[in-house]
Amino acid sequence: MLIEQITINIGPQHPSTHGGLHVEAVLQGEQIVDAIVHLGYVHRAVEKIAEMRTYAQYVPYPARFDYLASHLPVLGYVQTVEKLAGIEVPERAEYIRVIMAELSRIASHLLFVGSTALDLGATTGMIYCFRERERVLDMFEMTGGQRLIGSYMRLGGIAEELPEEFIPAVRSFLKDLPAAMAEYDGVIFGNEILQARLKGIGKLSAEDAIAYGVTGPNLRASGVEYDIRKVEPYGVYDRFEFDIPTAQNGDCWDRLMVRVEEIVQSARIIEQALDGLPEGEIKAKVPRILKPEKGAEIYHRIESSKGELGYYIVSDGGEKPYRLHVRAPSFVNMAVLPLVSRGGLLQDVIANIATLDPVLGESDR
Repeated sequence: MLIEQITINIGPQHPSTHGGLHVEAVLQGEQIVDAIVHLGYVHRAVEKIAEMRTYAQYVPYPARFDYLASHLPVLGYVQTVEKLAGIEVPERAEYIRVIMAELSRIASHLLFVGSTALDLGATTGMIYCFRERERVLDMFEMTGGQRLIGSYMRLGGIAEELPEEFIPAVRSFLKDLPAAMAEYDGVIFGNEILQARLKGIGKLSAEDAIAYGVTGPNLRASGVEYDIRKVEPYGVYDRFEFDIPTAQNGDCWDRLMVRVEEIVQSARIIEQALDGLPEGEIKAKVPRILKPEKGAEIYHRIESSKGELGYYIVSDGGEKPYRLHVRAPSFVNMAVLPLVSRGGLLQDVIANIATLDPVLGESDR
């Protein structure tokens, strides 16, 4: 008997779509025939807003792109403007930026692990991961006064010197992190139901990942050892030793475990940055009104928690960008959702969305 195809709307209001994501799931029985992705529900015109703000005034806006790792998109923006205008950043500020960026990566990956567990029905896993993430947000609050959407970096450096309680708090967190990760292993990763829901599901080959422009942990989970911090170092990343975690199957499980190992590697980088933190200035002398040369243009990219986050800026010689465009990894990565979902079950779409780890503020901008 021929089974009639039906369409089920997943989102844009469903919690497991991680924001305003709408997926039309075309089903034959419980099997996915197609998954049509609709974005644009949280479009805020933040690229256009850049044309109406000075280069300095725009600094807080990128934090709203990836609000789960807010210091990373701000880092990408200020570095792009600095390259455009030829601004040299003091060494101490560069080290502090790395610390904040890697803490943001850890915070994002902790939320990823917890929300993946929650999406699959393991509520307890979310609570465990939030415990450590709250400590990271405490550190953000110490420096910039904001927990979630931090705006601590500035053109030419950082806003303020680190408070005296910051470094002890970071070292205490790094000391406790291995024990917390061991707990996750018992509570979350060792759960046979979670493993059954993720292993062999949503496979993405290296060839398809490259063809679609997938970057970040999703690409590395497919076996491609590519990290912008290694292949095209920015800031002072070339001074630190760390590994690039990869996997081979490109399934939901590998996407999870690659991010787990990235938490460990980020902790390694932070430890080295703390040990080598130099004294000195925290901000370069930057003109109050910055006016890069007319016709100057730049593209700069960083390794964000979701993948390659790039900024393209064109100057017309004025105090505001003539054009700013953001290459958002979540937008590009979501293109493979139909590919990895076809042939699976309805429940697998939720696992695929969770492990592709999109943030919709970045996808729509």
